[in-house]
Amino acid sequence: MGVLKRFEQRLEGLVNGTFAKVFKSEVQPVEIAGALQRECDNNASIWNRDRTVVPNDFIVELSAPDFERLSPYSGQLGDELSGLVRDYAKQQRYTFMGPIKVHLEKAEDLDTGLYRVRSRTLASSTDQQGPQGPQGSGPGAPQRPAPVAPQGGRGGYGYPPAAAPPMPAAPPPGRPGGSPADRRPAGPGPMPGGHGQVRRWIEINGTRHQISRPTLVLGRSTDADVRIDDPGVSRRHCEIRTGTPPTIQDLGSTNGIVVDGQHTTRATLRDGSRIVVGSTTIVYRQAEG
Repeated sequence: MGVLKRFEQRLEGLVNGTFAKVFKSEVQPVEIAGALQRECDNNASIWNRDRTVVPNDFIVELSAPDFERLSPYSGQLGDELSGLVRDYAKQQRYTFMGPIKVHLEKAEDLDTGLYRVRSRTLASSTDQQGPQGPQGSGPGAPQRPAPVAPQGGRGGYGYPPAAAPPMPAAPPPGRPGGSPADRRPAGPGPMPGGHGQVRRWIEINGTRHQISRPTLVLGRSTDADVRIDDPGVSRRHCEIRTGTPPTIQDLGSTNGIVVDGQHTTRATLRDGSRIVVGSTTIVYRQAEG
């Protein structure tokens, strides 16, 4: 049985035939399904002998009347269409760089019964910073060996004594400078001209990854701090360094990096800087507090 036929059968039984009534004289879901398949075929990109990548994020533009009629069912219809694309890709041996999503949008320039499909390829990203990273302790997250504190009464950098009280914000009166433990850095330094701590993170296709270390390696390897499933990204592509100012350094990647529209091997980052690696855009963000 063909993919489209199975899709029609699933749709017929959905919500007791609601879709059959909705689409009775307007846009037919099987037409949209066929358009999604053609969108995959027309935008298939051969990366190597074993991998042909197709878009995984689809936007179906509808006329205002059709959109108003379909919007209450957009979640269910989107799930069904995503499943159809997944089945078709399996049949054609296509692969995706990220999760499949189908969105409905209103287009004022379309007449009733007409639609338009746009697509893009969005890579998935995985935070692999380990237990110290904000997402490293969740189920299935890669676990790196925990660092071992040096023996003795004091820990090294980042290793407070086991029974040490909370570190004061400033040395108590009469103790200028405090003890070495008091002088130990507690995290990212203040932003220039500010008084609070700096929070830093990157955004990749809607996913936020906190930067909790002095350096953050981005790449396709499972050893990278943030893994990007993009064939155009090298195994260890680039590294973000949280100094003053923060910078990004290319690590000898094949395709290089583009920062704020400029091809470069090293650049200073600011809040909102856009970094392109392979076909993936990364937004660097920082804020005080």
